[in-house]
Amino acid sequence: MGQPIEDLKIITCHLGNGCSISAVDHGIAVDTSMGFTPLDGLMMGTRCGAIDPAIIPFLEEAEDLTPPQINELMNKKSGLLGVSGISNDMRDVRKGAEEGNERAVLAYEMYAHSIRKYLGQYLVEMAGCDAIVLTAGVGENCDRMRRIVFAGLQPLGIILDQEKNRRDYHGKERFISRDDSPVKIIVIPTNEEFMIAQDTLSIVSDLKK
Repeated sequence: MGQPIEDLKIITCHLGNGCSISAVDHGIAVDTSMGFTPLDGLMMGTRCGAIDPAIIPFLEEAEDLTPPQINELMNKKSGLLGVSGISNDMRDVRKGAEEGNERAVLAYEMYAHSIRKYLGQYLVEMAGCDAIVLTAGVGENCDRMRRIVFAGLQPLGIILDQEKNRRDYHGKERFISRDDSPVKIIVIPTNEEFMIAQDTLSIVSDLKK
């Protein structure tokens, strides 16, 4: 964008099998969809995301489930997999939705809805934003999901360029917002292995001091 991060308000969206959204206000992460664990927040591949806490005692009583079983259910058998009944892979869920599978359609729409909820929350929290960044498997590669997420947000200054959104620039950083969009929409490929390596080097270097 040609501006220092200290001058910008950015919402970062890591959308894949695991998901999180963060509000980055002038270079400082001021909020994130994750809570005590990564289970909170967005609906994910197998994680349920944010739910009514009363669901837990309900499952204990109505389904006779133990706390470890509920933990397993919420972390490994919910999300896209649990709702669609097909897969935790967005590609499989999208295919099922396009074929008319009602549960797959519901899972697809719920995934998009949870993203839109947090976008709205962070837009209000930061009183607007300059850019929305998309990354990870779904954020980088699923043009249909991006189209659903940004549908109707023009009044908020978020204008998706449909042609740019459809183009396949696999593995490359790119703008997918219209040139006249006040809020820029940017796809940036994730590189988690590189970030882990950087953090490991930093920790090891500090230990040697």
